[in-house]
Amino acid sequence: MRLITTILVLLLSLAPAAATEAGWALLRNGGHVVLLRHAITPGTVEPATFDIENCATQRNLSDRGKQQARKMGALFAARAETTERVLSSRYCNALETARIAFGDRLVEPFAALDQPLPGTQIDDAQKEEIMNTIRAFDGSGNLVLVTHLEIIVALTGQTAREGEAVIVRPDGEGLHILGRIVFN
Repeated sequence: MRLITTILVLLLSLAPAAATEAGWALLRNGGHVVLLRHAITPGTVEPATFDIENCATQRNLSDRGKQQARKMGALFAARAETTERVLSSRYCNALETARIAFGDRLVEPFAALDQPLPGTQIDDAQKEEIMNTIRAFDGSGNLVLVTHLEIIVALTGQTAREGEAVIVRPDGEGLHILGRIVFN
């Protein structure tokens, strides 16, 4: 019984690594769209004093989150085709993730990637704006969209951990997940 348990634990620990390697293989070829959930941020909801223009009123990256964002950038630079464009939610945790990982020069704030207000969901117009941007992308490098869990779920029907990359392609009215990269 102990041997079976050990084997199961080993197999389960290898699954994310295999998925991550498959994700890097996709990004090496370029021309892909990546939904990247912002790096590690303490807490689960924005404070009541939230102001989109003031980072002091928002949940910001933890030290571990900043380290994770640096790792993302280093790995994208080393293992993927050029990152052609980076669009980010205007929330400070997403913008900071994007800027640390990819540098200020590439990062463009994109309001459609903002998470919905508490108790609301992404609306059809917001989803369509994101989908139109994804459908229009035809670059040889990769397009990275730094956003939030709610947006990733609305677009794919799947969750993503903080700092996880979900590689997608348009499929009818939605997105098809091609691969994932987990940044620990």
